[in-house]
Amino acid sequence: MASEAGMVAQGSWHAAGSSHAVPARLVAGGDDSVACVAVGATDGEGDVAPLAAAPFTRLEIWERIGRLPRRIAFPDGSIFETPDNDAIDALMKRRGRRGVSLVHRLERFHPRLLLLAAGTFLLGGAVYRYALPLLVELAVLVTPPVVPEIMATSTLETLDRTVFDQTTLDAATRERLTAGFRQLAAAGARGVDGYTLNFRDGGAIGPNAFALPDGTVVMTDELVKLADGDEDMLLGVLAHEIGHVDLKHSLRQLYRAAGVAGLILLIAGDIGSGVEDLLTQGAGLVALSYSREAESEADRYSVTLMRAAGKDPAALARFFVILSRKLGDTGKTSILSTHPGTPERQKAIEDLAKGAGGAN
Repeated sequence: MASEAGMVAQGSWHAAGSSHAVPARLVAGGDDSVACVAVGATDGEGDVAPLAAAPFTRLEIWERIGRLPRRIAFPDGSIFETPDNDAIDALMKRRGRRGVSLVHRLERFHPRLLLLAAGTFLLGGAVYRYALPLLVELAVLVTPPVVPEIMATSTLETLDRTVFDQTTLDAATRERLTAGFRQLAAAGARGVDGYTLNFRDGGAIGPNAFALPDGTVVMTDELVKLADGDEDMLLGVLAHEIGHVDLKHSLRQLYRAAGVAGLILLIAGDIGSGVEDLLTQGAGLVALSYSREAESEADRYSVTLMRAAGKDPAALARFFVILSRKLGDTGKTSILSTHPGTPERQKAIEDLAKGAGGAN
């Protein structure tokens, strides 16, 4: 497009600090000068002054990225914008400046782009596998008490808004379970005031119990009904959840979930507020599941805590019996995703209760 009296490209001009666009064209002079001239004006040979002009070396030219319009900034702060990237590249080449950015070359050369994407995902995988666990442990060590409280409040509010309903358990049942829970809490690392028990109608979650990092423990009505009056078994489950709190499993999982969400945002970039909210809110829900190692640790903790509170240390094993008989959970995974009960875990608890496996 350089054939029309030195014209380089058609576009629009914006005065400094203004969003108003003036149809214009970029004109290259015979020397090093470059001018922006309003459409309809002459190329500097008539009475109409250029909108902006400057030596080429003083222009700030944006890097080329895909098909995005190119911007050229003049020293007075005004901007010329054009979709004719090729014309700007040609001008830069004639004036001895690199015209095509590395990003644009990578975009055009697809094999390199694939390698770049693969490298990004490999780096993300390495961060997830090696760096994230170390960062989680460091975060747990330096976390002030107020942070678990904020995390727990946010997670419970999300669940109350999206999943749970108010409990329908009778007051007498809630009082008995709360009294037993306080006995367990008294033997826990935080003391009797370090934990709170909440009852909820589980809705889609169904029979379940979980702990949040500040010592908040939630048990669903469906789990109480599934126990069919075996309240010692329910206390065994609650001791298991106290174990998750005392061993900081909940806090680790919340940090891990937040780290995973951060990795996705880092790799995917700006994915929109809706998806970002889904990732950050979902981090709390992901935190309700634990690794098998963490579950085994909490099982052992339940046996120890139940024994310390004068309760049946093998009570938790009956929970897995119920899973097998009533819910058909006899394999390595569980219908209750936050408690992958297996026959092996049941036997391990029974052995620990009898003293065959030692105590944690």
